Amino acid sequence: MLEITNISKTFHPGTVNAKTALDNLSLSVKKGDFITIIGANGAGKSTLFNAIAGDFTTDNGRITLDGKDITLMPSHKRAKNIGRLFQDPMRGSAPGMSIEENLALAAGKGGWLSKVSKQDKEEFKEKLALLDMGLEEHMQQPVGLLSGGQRQALTLVMATYNPPKLLLLDEHTAALDPGTAEKVLKLTTEIVEENALTCLMITHNMKSALELGNRTIMMDSGKVIFDVEGEKRKNVTVNDLLEQFKLSAGKALDNDRMLLT
Repeated sequence: MLEITNISKTFHPGTVNAKTALDNLSLSVKKGDFITIIGANGAGKSTLFNAIAGDFTTDNGRITLDGKDITLMPSHKRAKNIGRLFQDPMRGSAPGMSIEENLALAAGKGGWLSKVSKQDKEEFKEKLALLDMGLEEHMQQPVGLLSGGQRQALTLVMATYNPPKLLLLDEHTAALDPGTAEKVLKLTTEIVEENALTCLMITHNMKSALELGNRTIMMDSGKVIFDVEGEKRKNVTVNDLLEQFKLSAGKALDNDRMLLT
């Protein structure tokens, strides 16, 4: 479904600030995979997402989605098939527009309420009701006035309103309080399962990485250093991940954020 073949990316090449963020990385993602991705800061996780989304052109290699080569495709064209959520709840929605206007935009109505039918509005309310946050009762509220958790949940609905071929979740609950994060993760799982989405999710929580989805990969220095799925993953513990990181990376994981969650 998603095939990434030998992609590399070096920022500021030929200078003292040269940084290799992706190093000849290859990854094969099957349709319906829900893959959690872990790794220390600077491992290349977000850079991988940026490469898939088309935020830059890789130095070499190939990326195909559903058999179509998207390596050189502009990001705005990839966005038709790729949904994405970021760590910052402020990204992914228009703060000056109302909840209803944002949903109209996600539904392909251009954000213009004149194009929204009564049936559309009922559908908006039904989708919002699933969030269990009361947003369906405040459709005219500007999105900029919502809490971080409310806005991230709304963005999740928007990103999957017309189910994308691929959903990228870049630590989308990291900025939320624990209770809200748990609620958004539960909603994420429900939406992914209900729509049979292919999903890649970056997380700093190693326990969640082993509990969510069907496959976990670990990255370091721009490479995939560990990949486990299915029945084999069920027997993997957080300590196993730490040992695997030390074995594959040749160093102990020293990311406090990951070790303390």
